[in-house]
Amino acid sequence: MKFKLIYPKWPKLDRQTEFHLPPHGPVVFAAALPDFIDVDFVDENLEEIDFDDPVDFVGISMMLTVQVKRGWEIADRYRKQGTKVIFGGIATMLHAEETMQHADAVFLGEAEGRMEQVLSDFRKGCLQPCYDFINNQPDIALVGPARRDILNRRLYNHKGVQMVDLVHASRGCRFNCYPCAVAYLGGRKFRPRPVDKVVEELSGIENNRLFLVDNSLAQDTAWEMDLFREMIPLKKNWCCHPIEDKPEVLELAAQAGAWYVYQAVFDTSDYIKERIKRYHDYGIGVEGTILLGLDNHTEDFIKRLIDFLLEIELDLAEFTVLTPFPHTKAYTELHEQKRILFSDWDAYSADKVVYQPKHMAPERLQELLDYAWNTFYQEESQSIKMARLFKEVVKREMADNTFVPRDRSLSGQSFGKTLQDTP
Repeated sequence: MKFKLIYPKWPKLDRQTEFHLPPHGPVVFAAALPDFIDVDFVDENLEEIDFDDPVDFVGISMMLTVQVKRGWEIADRYRKQGTKVIFGGIATMLHAEETMQHADAVFLGEAEGRMEQVLSDFRKGCLQPCYDFINNQPDIALVGPARRDILNRRLYNHKGVQMVDLVHASRGCRFNCYPCAVAYLGGRKFRPRPVDKVVEELSGIENNRLFLVDNSLAQDTAWEMDLFREMIPLKKNWCCHPIEDKPEVLELAAQAGAWYVYQAVFDTSDYIKERIKRYHDYGIGVEGTILLGLDNHTEDFIKRLIDFLLEIELDLAEFTVLTPFPHTKAYTELHEQKRILFSDWDAYSADKVVYQPKHMAPERLQELLDYAWNTFYQEESQSIKMARLFKEVVKREMADNTFVPRDRSLSGQSFGKTLQDTP
Protein backbone atom coordinates (compact mmCIF):
# COMPACT_ATOMS: atom_id res chain seq x y z
CA MET A 1 0.00 0.00 0.00
CA LYS A 2 1.39 3.41 -0.97
CA PHE A 3 0.79 5.95 1.78
CA LYS A 4 1.66 9.58 1.06
CA LEU A 5 2.44 11.46 4.27
CA ILE A 6 2.31 15.25 3.91
CA TYR A 7 3.54 18.00 6.21
CA PRO A 8 1.79 21.23 5.08
CA LYS A 9 3.79 24.41 4.57
CA TRP A 10 3.63 27.16 7.16
CA PRO A 11 5.02 30.70 7.41
CA LYS A 12 7.96 31.53 9.63
CA LEU A 13 7.70 34.22 12.29
CA ASP A 14 8.51 37.62 10.87
CA ARG A 15 11.87 37.78 12.69
CA GLN A 16 12.73 34.08 12.52
CA THR A 17 15.79 32.97 10.55
CA GLU A 18 14.69 31.09 7.43
CA PHE A 19 15.81 27.52 7.91
CA HIS A 20 13.91 24.25 8.25
CA LEU A 21 14.36 21.45 10.75
CA PRO A 22 13.39 17.85 9.98
CA PRO A 23 9.82 17.58 11.34
CA HIS A 24 9.34 15.31 14.33
CA GLY A 25 5.68 14.31 14.25
CA PRO A 26 5.70 12.62 10.82
CA VAL A 27 8.79 10.48 11.51
CA VAL A 28 7.40 9.34 14.88
CA PHE A 29 4.05 8.52 13.25
CA ALA A 30 5.75 6.62 10.41
CA ALA A 31 7.45 4.38 12.98
CA ALA A 32 3.99 3.23 14.11
CA LEU A 33 3.03 2.02 10.61
CA PRO A 34 3.27 -1.69 9.73
CA ASP A 35 6.17 -2.82 7.54
CA PHE A 36 3.97 -3.45 4.50
CA ILE A 37 3.19 0.28 4.18
CA ASP A 38 5.29 2.15 1.59
CA VAL A 39 5.65 5.66 2.99
CA ASP A 40 6.28 8.60 0.65
CA PHE A 41 6.92 11.71 2.75
CA VAL A 42 6.59 15.27 1.45
CA ASP A 43 7.57 18.32 3.51
CA GLU A 44 5.73 21.04 1.62
CA ASN A 45 7.97 23.69 3.18
CA LEU A 46 10.76 22.37 0.96
CA GLU A 47 9.10 20.35 -1.82
CA GLU A 48 6.03 20.66 -3.99
CA ILE A 49 3.26 18.09 -3.72
CA ASP A 50 2.71 16.05 -6.87
CA PHE A 51 -1.05 15.65 -6.80
CA ASP A 52 -0.90 13.49 -9.95
CA ASP A 53 1.32 10.86 -8.33
CA PRO A 54 -0.81 7.70 -7.84
CA VAL A 55 -1.34 6.96 -4.15
CA ASP A 56 -3.65 4.67 -2.16
CA PHE A 57 -4.07 6.69 1.02
CA VAL A 58 -3.02 10.17 2.13
CA GLY A 59 -2.06 11.21 5.65
CA ILE A 60 -1.68 14.88 6.63
CA SER A 61 0.41 15.60 9.73
CA MET A 62 -0.17 19.05 11.22
CA MET A 63 1.86 20.39 14.12
CA LEU A 64 0.98 24.09 14.14
CA THR A 65 -2.30 25.95 14.03
CA VAL A 66 -0.94 27.99 11.10
CA GLN A 67 -0.77 24.75 9.10
CA VAL A 68 -4.43 23.80 9.41
CA LYS A 69 -6.00 25.86 6.64
CA ARG A 70 -3.35 24.71 4.16
CA GLY A 71 -3.83 21.15 5.37
CA TRP A 72 -7.55 21.41 4.69
CA GLU A 73 -6.87 22.72 1.17
CA ILE A 74 -4.60 19.76 0.42
CA ALA A 75 -7.17 17.30 1.74
CA ASP A 76 -10.00 18.86 -0.24
CA ARG A 77 -8.03 18.48 -3.44
CA TYR A 78 -7.17 14.82 -2.82
CA ARG A 79 -10.71 13.95 -1.79
CA LYS A 80 -12.07 15.62 -4.92
CA GLN A 81 -9.84 13.20 -6.85
CA GLY A 82 -11.35 10.29 -4.91
CA THR A 83 -8.40 9.64 -2.57
CA LYS A 84 -9.08 8.97 1.11
CA VAL A 85 -7.41 11.32 3.61
CA ILE A 86 -6.63 10.93 7.29
CA PHE A 87 -5.33 13.73 9.54
CA GLY A 88 -3.16 13.51 12.65
CA GLY A 89 -0.74 15.54 14.73
CA ILE A 90 -0.94 18.24 17.38
CA ALA A 91 -2.88 20.80 15.35
CA THR A 92 -5.38 18.13 14.27
CA MET A 93 -6.02 17.42 17.95
CA LEU A 94 -6.51 21.13 18.68
CA HIS A 95 -8.85 21.65 15.71
CA ALA A 96 -10.50 18.25 15.41
CA GLU A 97 -14.10 19.28 14.75
CA GLU A 98 -13.23 21.66 11.94
CA THR A 99 -10.72 19.23 10.47
CA MET A 100 -13.32 16.45 10.31
CA GLN A 101 -15.16 18.54 7.70
CA HIS A 102 -12.19 18.08 5.35
CA ALA A 103 -11.24 14.47 6.19
CA ASP A 104 -12.33 10.90 5.75
CA ALA A 105 -10.85 10.27 9.19
CA VAL A 106 -8.99 12.09 11.94
CA PHE A 107 -6.63 10.38 14.37
CA LEU A 108 -6.42 11.93 17.84
CA GLY A 109 -3.75 10.84 20.28
CA GLU A 110 -0.62 8.70 20.06
CA ALA A 111 -0.30 6.20 17.22
CA GLU A 112 1.78 3.35 18.66
CA GLY A 113 -0.14 0.08 18.44
CA ARG A 114 -3.21 1.73 16.87
CA MET A 115 -2.53 1.97 13.14
CA GLU A 116 -3.28 -1.68 12.32
CA GLN A 117 -6.93 -1.01 13.21
CA VAL A 118 -7.05 2.13 11.07
CA LEU A 119 -5.47 0.42 8.07
CA SER A 120 -7.74 -2.59 8.42
CA ASP A 121 -10.76 -0.28 8.36
CA PHE A 122 -9.32 1.46 5.29
CA ARG A 123 -8.89 -1.81 3.41
CA LYS A 124 -12.46 -2.84 4.29
CA GLY A 125 -13.81 0.54 3.15
CA CYS A 126 -15.17 1.43 6.58
CA LEU A 127 -12.90 4.17 7.95
CA GLN A 128 -14.26 5.70 11.13
CA PRO A 129 -14.66 9.50 11.06
CA CYS A 130 -12.67 9.81 14.29
CA TYR A 131 -10.17 7.55 16.06
CA ASP A 132 -10.02 9.17 19.49
CA PHE A 133 -7.22 7.98 21.77
CA ILE A 134 -6.46 11.29 23.49
CA ASN A 135 -7.27 9.91 26.95
CA ASN A 136 -5.89 6.44 26.28
CA GLN A 137 -2.13 6.71 25.89
CA PRO A 138 -0.19 3.59 24.87
CA ASP A 139 2.58 2.09 26.98
CA ILE A 140 5.50 4.53 26.64
CA ALA A 141 7.85 1.54 26.21
CA LEU A 142 6.22 0.90 22.82
CA VAL A 143 7.77 4.07 21.44
CA GLY A 144 10.60 3.02 19.18
CA PRO A 145 13.11 4.89 17.01
CA ALA A 146 11.54 7.40 14.65
CA ARG A 147 11.57 6.68 10.89
CA ARG A 148 14.11 9.30 9.85
CA ASP A 149 14.76 7.26 6.71
CA ILE A 150 11.64 8.82 5.14
CA LEU A 151 13.29 12.26 5.15
CA ASN A 152 15.11 13.77 2.19
CA ARG A 153 18.23 14.60 4.20
CA ARG A 154 19.82 16.92 1.65
CA LEU A 155 17.01 19.43 2.19
CA TYR A 156 17.67 19.95 5.88
CA ASN A 157 20.78 22.09 5.95
CA HIS A 158 21.23 25.84 5.99
CA LYS A 159 24.06 27.32 3.92
CA GLY A 160 26.03 24.11 4.28
CA VAL A 161 25.40 23.89 8.02
CA GLN A 162 24.06 20.63 9.41
CA MET A 163 20.86 21.39 11.31
CA VAL A 164 19.68 19.54 14.41
CA ASP A 165 17.65 16.34 14.35
CA LEU A 166 14.62 16.18 16.63
CA VAL A 167 14.07 13.41 19.18
CA HIS A 168 11.95 12.97 22.31
CA ALA A 169 12.72 11.22 25.58
CA SER A 170 9.34 11.60 27.28
CA ARG A 171 5.70 12.48 26.78
CA GLY A 172 3.12 14.22 28.91
CA CYS A 173 3.71 16.97 31.43
CA ARG A 174 2.77 17.29 35.08
CA PHE A 175 2.64 21.06 34.73
CA ASN A 176 -0.36 22.81 33.22
CA CYS A 177 0.95 26.20 32.19
CA TYR A 178 -1.46 28.95 31.19
CA PRO A 179 -0.61 29.24 27.47
CA CYS A 180 0.28 25.57 26.84
CA ALA A 181 -1.76 22.69 25.39
CA VAL A 182 0.60 19.85 26.34
CA ALA A 183 -1.52 18.82 29.34
CA TYR A 184 -4.43 18.25 26.94
CA LEU A 185 -2.37 16.63 24.20
CA GLY A 186 -0.24 14.25 26.25
CA GLY A 187 -1.86 14.16 29.66
CA ARG A 188 -0.94 15.66 33.03
CA LYS A 189 1.31 12.72 33.94
CA PHE A 190 4.99 12.80 33.03
CA ARG A 191 5.76 9.64 31.03
CA PRO A 192 9.50 9.17 30.53
CA ARG A 193 10.70 6.62 28.00
CA PRO A 194 13.00 3.92 29.35
CA VAL A 195 16.51 5.37 29.34
CA ASP A 196 17.95 2.45 27.38
CA LYS A 197 15.34 2.97 24.64
CA VAL A 198 16.19 6.66 24.38
CA VAL A 199 19.93 6.01 24.26
CA GLU A 200 19.40 3.35 21.62
CA GLU A 201 17.58 5.86 19.42
CA LEU A 202 20.12 8.62 20.05
CA SER A 203 23.05 6.39 19.20
CA GLY A 204 21.38 5.44 15.93
CA ILE A 205 21.09 9.05 14.74
CA GLU A 206 23.98 9.94 12.46
CA ASN A 207 23.67 13.63 13.22
CA ASN A 208 25.74 14.82 16.21
CA ARG A 209 23.47 17.85 16.75
CA LEU A 210 20.13 17.14 18.34
CA PHE A 211 17.09 18.92 19.75
CA LEU A 212 15.37 17.08 22.60
CA VAL A 213 11.85 18.39 22.04
CA ASP A 214 10.36 17.29 25.37
CA ASN A 215 8.18 19.95 26.97
CA SER A 216 10.46 19.90 30.01
CA LEU A 217 13.13 17.45 31.12
CA ALA A 218 12.94 18.89 34.64
CA GLN A 219 10.21 16.59 35.96
CA ASP A 220 11.93 13.52 37.42
CA THR A 221 15.40 14.09 38.86
CA ALA A 222 16.53 10.46 39.04
CA TRP A 223 15.43 9.70 35.45
CA GLU A 224 16.91 12.95 34.16
CA MET A 225 20.29 12.23 35.73
CA ASP A 226 20.26 8.62 34.51
CA LEU A 227 19.53 9.84 30.99
CA PHE A 228 22.35 12.40 31.00
CA ARG A 229 24.76 9.89 32.49
CA GLU A 230 24.06 7.39 29.71
CA MET A 231 24.32 10.10 27.04
CA ILE A 232 27.89 11.09 27.93
CA PRO A 233 29.64 8.41 25.80
CA LEU A 234 27.53 9.33 22.74
CA LYS A 235 29.34 12.67 22.28
CA LYS A 236 26.23 14.39 20.99
CA ASN A 237 25.61 18.13 21.26
CA TRP A 238 22.02 19.03 21.99
CA CYS A 239 19.56 21.72 22.92
CA CYS A 240 16.35 21.28 24.87
CA HIS A 241 13.72 22.98 26.97
CA PRO A 242 14.48 23.56 30.68
CA ILE A 243 16.88 21.39 32.63
CA GLU A 244 16.39 21.02 36.37
CA ASP A 245 18.11 23.78 38.31
CA LYS A 246 20.33 21.63 40.50
CA PRO A 247 24.16 21.60 40.35
CA GLU A 248 24.39 17.81 40.09
CA VAL A 249 21.90 17.79 37.19
CA LEU A 250 23.54 20.69 35.35
CA GLU A 251 26.97 19.09 35.74
CA LEU A 252 25.78 15.85 34.16
CA ALA A 253 23.92 17.73 31.43
CA ALA A 254 27.08 19.61 30.53
CA GLN A 255 29.09 16.38 30.41
CA ALA A 256 26.38 14.82 28.23
CA GLY A 257 26.71 17.59 25.64
CA ALA A 258 24.08 20.17 26.60
CA TRP A 259 24.68 22.95 24.10
CA TYR A 260 21.94 25.41 24.96
CA VAL A 261 18.46 25.48 26.50
CA TYR A 262 15.24 27.28 25.75
CA GLN A 263 14.35 28.96 29.02
CA ALA A 264 11.18 30.96 29.62
CA VAL A 265 11.90 34.36 31.16
CA PHE A 266 8.68 35.59 32.70
CA ASP A 267 9.83 38.26 35.16
CA THR A 268 12.83 40.30 36.33
CA SER A 269 13.48 38.36 39.53
CA ASP A 270 16.83 37.45 41.04
CA TYR A 271 15.77 33.81 40.65
CA ILE A 272 15.69 34.14 36.85
CA LYS A 273 18.95 36.08 36.85
CA GLU A 274 20.71 33.41 38.92
CA ARG A 275 19.15 30.60 36.87
CA ILE A 276 20.63 32.00 33.66
CA LYS A 277 23.98 32.49 35.37
CA ARG A 278 24.04 28.86 36.54
CA TYR A 279 23.45 27.61 33.00
CA HIS A 280 26.36 29.76 31.81
CA ASP A 281 28.56 28.58 34.70
CA TYR A 282 28.25 25.06 33.30
CA GLY A 283 28.97 26.15 29.74
CA ILE A 284 25.33 25.87 28.63
CA GLY A 285 23.96 28.63 26.42
CA VAL A 286 20.50 30.09 26.88
CA GLU A 287 17.89 31.18 24.37
CA GLY A 288 15.24 33.08 26.28
CA THR A 289 11.66 32.46 25.24
CA ILE A 290 9.78 35.62 26.03
CA LEU A 291 5.97 35.67 26.00
CA LEU A 292 4.46 39.16 25.97
CA GLY A 293 0.88 40.15 26.72
CA LEU A 294 -0.04 38.35 29.93
CA ASP A 295 -2.53 40.14 32.13
CA ASN A 296 0.19 41.47 34.45
CA HIS A 297 2.10 42.98 31.51
CA THR A 298 1.83 46.74 31.35
CA GLU A 299 3.85 48.75 28.85
CA ASP A 300 6.31 49.74 31.56
CA PHE A 301 6.71 46.11 32.65
CA ILE A 302 7.52 44.98 29.11
CA LYS A 303 10.14 47.69 28.68
CA ARG A 304 11.75 46.82 32.03
CA LEU A 305 11.75 43.16 31.02
CA ILE A 306 13.66 43.91 27.81
CA ASP A 307 16.28 45.89 29.76
CA PHE A 308 16.57 42.94 32.14
CA LEU A 309 17.17 40.50 29.28
CA LEU A 310 20.14 42.57 28.13
CA GLU A 311 21.46 42.74 31.67
CA ILE A 312 21.47 38.95 32.18
CA GLU A 313 23.33 38.38 28.88
CA LEU A 314 21.10 35.87 27.16
CA ASP A 315 22.75 34.25 24.17
CA LEU A 316 19.58 34.62 22.12
CA ALA A 317 15.97 35.64 22.67
CA GLU A 318 12.78 34.85 20.81
CA PHE A 319 9.76 37.06 21.40
CA THR A 320 6.15 36.04 20.90
CA VAL A 321 2.78 37.33 22.02
CA LEU A 322 0.25 35.37 24.01
CA THR A 323 -1.86 33.33 21.59
CA PRO A 324 -5.01 31.57 22.85
CA PHE A 325 -4.72 28.19 21.17
CA PRO A 326 -7.72 25.90 21.68
CA HIS A 327 -7.59 23.54 24.67
CA THR A 328 -5.37 25.85 26.73
CA LYS A 329 -6.25 27.67 29.93
CA ALA A 330 -5.56 30.91 28.06
CA TYR A 331 -8.19 30.06 25.44
CA THR A 332 -10.79 29.08 28.05
CA GLU A 333 -10.28 32.23 30.09
CA LEU A 334 -10.11 34.71 27.21
CA HIS A 335 -13.07 33.06 25.46
CA GLU A 336 -15.18 33.30 28.62
CA GLN A 337 -14.20 36.96 28.96
CA LYS A 338 -15.06 37.56 25.27
CA ARG A 339 -11.55 38.92 24.66
CA ILE A 340 -10.67 36.79 21.62
CA LEU A 341 -10.96 39.10 18.62
CA PHE A 342 -11.09 36.56 15.78
CA SER A 343 -10.33 32.95 14.88
CA ASP A 344 -8.55 33.15 11.55
CA TRP A 345 -6.11 30.32 12.23
CA ASP A 346 -3.56 31.73 9.78
CA ALA A 347 -3.08 34.59 12.24
CA TYR A 348 -2.39 32.28 15.20
CA SER A 349 1.34 32.37 14.52
CA ALA A 350 2.37 33.77 17.95
CA ASP A 351 3.59 37.02 16.38
CA LYS A 352 0.16 38.59 15.81
CA VAL A 353 -2.18 39.89 18.50
CA VAL A 354 -5.52 38.10 18.19
CA TYR A 355 -7.06 39.02 21.56
CA GLN A 356 -7.72 42.10 23.70
CA PRO A 357 -4.81 42.64 26.15
CA LYS A 358 -5.75 43.83 29.62
CA HIS A 359 -3.66 46.99 29.82
CA MET A 360 -3.37 48.28 26.25
CA ALA A 361 -4.82 48.23 22.77
CA PRO A 362 -3.97 45.22 20.59
CA GLU A 363 -2.11 47.55 18.22
CA ARG A 364 0.10 48.78 21.06
CA LEU A 365 1.06 45.25 22.09
CA GLN A 366 1.95 44.56 18.46
CA GLU A 367 4.20 47.63 18.48
CA LEU A 368 5.83 46.49 21.74
CA LEU A 369 6.62 43.12 20.15
CA ASP A 370 8.56 44.98 17.47
CA TYR A 371 10.16 47.13 20.16
CA ALA A 372 11.34 44.00 21.99
CA TRP A 373 13.00 42.49 18.92
CA ASN A 374 14.57 45.79 17.85
CA THR A 375 15.89 46.69 21.30
CA PHE A 376 17.33 43.30 22.20
CA TYR A 377 19.19 42.99 18.89
CA GLN A 378 20.11 46.67 18.53
CA GLU A 379 23.76 46.33 19.50
CA GLU A 380 24.34 42.88 18.02
CA SER A 381 22.22 41.26 15.33
CA GLN A 382 20.42 37.97 15.68
CA SER A 383 22.64 36.40 13.03
CA ILE A 384 25.82 37.32 14.92
CA LYS A 385 24.45 35.95 18.20
CA MET A 386 23.42 32.74 16.45
CA ALA A 387 26.84 32.42 14.83
CA ARG A 388 28.54 32.77 18.21
CA LEU A 389 26.38 30.01 19.67
CA PHE A 390 27.09 27.81 16.66
CA LYS A 391 30.79 28.52 16.95
CA GLU A 392 30.78 26.92 20.39
CA VAL A 393 29.30 23.67 19.14
CA VAL A 394 31.77 23.47 16.24
CA LYS A 395 34.66 23.99 18.68
CA ARG A 396 33.36 21.08 20.75
CA GLU A 397 32.98 18.87 17.71
CA MET A 398 36.47 19.64 16.49
CA ALA A 399 37.86 18.80 19.93
CA ASP A 400 35.95 15.48 19.89
CA ASN A 401 36.75 14.76 16.22
CA THR A 402 33.01 14.55 15.52
CA PHE A 403 32.67 17.60 13.26
CA VAL A 404 31.06 16.78 9.91
CA PRO A 405 29.65 19.68 7.81
CA ARG A 406 26.55 18.83 5.84
CA ASP A 407 28.32 20.31 2.81
CA ARG A 408 31.27 17.90 2.48
CA SER A 409 33.20 20.48 0.47
CA LEU A 410 33.61 22.52 3.66
CA SER A 411 36.56 21.18 5.63
CA GLY A 412 37.10 21.78 9.31
CA GLN A 413 39.83 24.28 8.41
CA SER A 414 37.56 26.31 6.14
CA PHE A 415 34.81 26.26 8.74
CA GLY A 416 37.29 27.33 11.38
CA LYS A 417 38.37 30.28 9.23
CA THR A 418 34.75 31.31 8.78
CA LEU A 419 34.16 31.14 12.51
CA GLN A 420 37.25 33.24 13.21
CA ASP A 421 35.42 36.08 11.51
CA THR A 422 32.58 35.74 14.03
CA PRO A 423 32.97 37.93 17.12
